[in-house]
Amino acid sequence: MSFRLAGFRPAVVNAVALILALSAGVALAQNTKGQTAPTPATTAAAKPAAASTAAAPAASAAAAGDNDMASAKPGDATAGQAKAAACGACHGMDGNSTDPQYPKLAGQHEMYIAHQLHNFKSGSRQNPIMLGMATPLSDQDMHDIGAYFASKRSLPGVADQALVDRGQKLYREGDPARGIPACMACHGMDGRGNPGAMYPQLTSQHAQYVEAKLKDFHDGVSWGNEPHAQIMPAIAKQLDPQDIAALASYIEGLHVADNNASVAASP
Repeated sequence: MSFRLAGFRPAVVNAVALILALSAGVALAQNTKGQTAPTPATTAAAKPAAASTAAAPAASAAAAGDNDMASAKPGDATAGQAKAAACGACHGMDGNSTDPQYPKLAGQHEMYIAHQLHNFKSGSRQNPIMLGMATPLSDQDMHDIGAYFASKRSLPGVADQALVDRGQKLYREGDPARGIPACMACHGMDGRGNPGAMYPQLTSQHAQYVEAKLKDFHDGVSWGNEPHAQIMPAIAKQLDPQDIAALASYIEGLHVADNNASVAASP
């Protein structure tokens, strides 16, 4: 896979319809549970920390949002299924997207999904389509959607055999001489991630999506101002295009072959 991104025209054309569908799905799920409609987003994305006069209010707003996220109840997968109906257009109804420009969400950790939806809504992670999708969601909606996708299983992918050796070495050993740590130190031997530390699941993720995100990180894109969000840009900066392609392919083929702990990177 190269650094090019697949065209976004289909997503843009359907963005308004998806947002309306999401709003309807959320309202339906909330009416079923006797809840009130979610409150709309209150502010646009804050400017980077370079503008110190704006940074303090943005930091306060982000901290308040994080506190709300922490106070939300654990997600309800049953409620989340209705709320996630619009997500299926891009990510698949069970979280296994068929278009590799959109990430698989099946098996991803609830808190990680909820946190990223919060980032999209606040603007700390920039994506115009996801901004529109996340804006109507309450923190509880985000947790419910996260719980639904976390209950699903990601379908295994396939790695390019020609790239496996390089990808495997970087994933499992890193390259200390270039300041590249092993990916598995945070994301686990089998790519399942670490929900407590909010390191996402990577296993079986589309190579095209992984490569695009690693390139973004390499170019300095971050998903927020918190220290946790600065980890990947610092690491990816040390990767060259061949490293990124090999890692992305290896991650797509990374999966647990059975119910035991054995790991496979499929050819």
